[in-house]
Amino acid sequence: MPMTGQKILVVDDDHDIVRLVRAYLEKSGYEVLVAYDGASALQVLRRDRPALVVLDLMLPDRDGWDITRSLRTDSQLAETPIIMLTARIDDADKIVGLELGADDYITKPFNPREVVARVRTVLRRAQGSLAIKQPRVLQHANLLMDLDRREVMIDGRPVELTGTEFNLLKTLLENPGYAFTRSELIEQALGYDYEGSERTLDSHMRNLRHKIEPDSREKNYIQTVYGIGYRLVGP
Repeated sequence: MPMTGQKILVVDDDHDIVRLVRAYLEKSGYEVLVAYDGASALQVLRRDRPALVVLDLMLPDRDGWDITRSLRTDSQLAETPIIMLTARIDDADKIVGLELGADDYITKPFNPREVVARVRTVLRRAQGSLAIKQPRVLQHANLLMDLDRREVMIDGRPVELTGTEFNLLKTLLENPGYAFTRSELIEQALGYDYEGSERTLDSHMRNLRHKIEPDSREKNYIQTVYGIGYRLVGP
């Protein structure tokens, strides 16, 4: 049996197909959301975060390929499984859909029981992948950095960093205790094409310290190594 309350979004401009698929999914224990065009589908996806999308390829405003591209390039929705529905039988269409990131493909006309079976299979596969996926988190003392969300928290309190500050702190967290020269830190954290000087780097480091160490007398995280550069204070 599926997990109670697991949401499935069904997207198709044919109301009869939506009613049919919805009835069979609900009978199998799923909560079903519906949309009849691409714009509405994206709105429901961002608002309700369904566990899976059953997506018609041919929609009146944006086709299923376009919706799939939007999902796969959205960091918050990229992992959402997609099963495409289509009346087309050309293998080239199927290949394009799968290459864009669809997880499965069903050709119309179809047996609604097959849709339910495919939904179960794709969800089971997706949940297995999530179970083995390791969270990308760096932690030092009471400082936590979530690399996927690009968020930093100290004692559970969010800290707003610029992109440059985030990358500098990430490099230090990945190499605790290592004394970076300024040029090494620029190269590893900011890249060869960084146009600022070492003096500019010092300004970024001062701002970063001010945000994560408001009391300048306490060096819990970043330490200046005189004559060299910076390092993350060892645990």
